[in-house]
Amino acid sequence: MKLSHLSLISCLLLSSQAMALSTDQDQPVYIDSDSQQLDMQSNKVTFLGDVKLKQGSININADKVIVTRDPKDGSIQEIEGYGDLATFSQLTDDGKTLYGEAKELYYVMVDDQLTMIDEAMLSQDDSVIRGTKIRYKISSQKLIADGKEKGDRVSTVLQPQAVQE
Repeated sequence: MKLSHLSLISCLLLSSQAMALSTDQDQPVYIDSDSQQLDMQSNKVTFLGDVKLKQGSININADKVIVTRDPKDGSIQEIEGYGDLATFSQLTDDGKTLYGEAKELYYVMVDDQLTMIDEAMLSQDDSVIRGTKIRYKISSQKLIADGKEKGDRVSTVLQPQAVQE
């Protein structure tokens, strides 16, 4: 498997001040869907049909979302999103929007890591990274993108920074 460590590129893609909005984790989670199923044994809630999840500036839209909670304190451990293309967006402290999409999204809240699998794409300010799998540690802004084994490669487009007046 071709593995591209893109820490340097991600620094260019995602400016150094572009930390995820620091107040998001303290906000309540709102979820709208066509239906939901609760499994109390596994502490999972499955939301189906045009699911829209919002927590602060975080937005996830998908056909199916699974929320896993900690059985001890009820905190959200992981949010999984599935769809033709499930989407993730979040504002950064400097007002920019981080946008990602893939057929599978895994947002592990305690690790502050977003993993996107299958037709994965992550963008900010018209700069784009595409690959089969993208792992992005939001708080530390570290990114790893992988292509498939049979010749698929990671594709990156870096846009020049706008000149500030």
